[in-house]
Amino acid sequence: MSLSHQLAAGIAALGLDLPPEGLARLLAYLALLDKWNRVYNLTALREPERMVSHHLLDSLTAVPYFTGPAVLDVGSGGGLPGIPLAIARPDLQVTLIDSIAKKTAFLQQVKTELGLSNLAVATGRVEAFRPETGFDVITSRAFSDLREFVTLTRHLLKPGGRWLAMKGLYPNEELALLPNGVKVSADHALVVPGLDASRHVIVLEPA
Repeated sequence: MSLSHQLAAGIAALGLDLPPEGLARLLAYLALLDKWNRVYNLTALREPERMVSHHLLDSLTAVPYFTGPAVLDVGSGGGLPGIPLAIARPDLQVTLIDSIAKKTAFLQQVKTELGLSNLAVATGRVEAFRPETGFDVITSRAFSDLREFVTLTRHLLKPGGRWLAMKGLYPNEELALLPNGVKVSADHALVVPGLDASRHVIVLEPA
């Protein structure tokens, strides 16, 4: 099965309705990730077929749970979940932040080559990030444990905003260590096409 067919089948299984250029942009992003990964080590995965399931579809599975309009992807690395989210949801304004300049250089290249006008890239540590306005949703896929995630980003959350943390197994131990004033408002178990592993989106909000 070609990468295009694999990705299209996965998107169909998720029931996602992508914009007309969505599939082509996701494949172009995958090609860039594969190319740059050989030099910059953006992901431990080396096979594009596994990147489809473990990265693209894994990120897209969480798309229905995002509200907007402003989303921050913390510790974005190779652009996950932020770039698939920005491609699938052009109604969202997605900001990617990472402290490693070579990674944000890649993210900026993706933004330029794919023409993603709803994407912004920032380099630096999130605790020192001071944009003009905050965010409706703050997400991360592999940034840190939940306590550190909410502590370092709390100043960036708009009133009424939420955190969406993408996790593997249900993080009971991390949830037990959440700081005061933060509560779990939802937990969504995800089924990722082609990936036989536990996945969850944990939704947190100020108590």
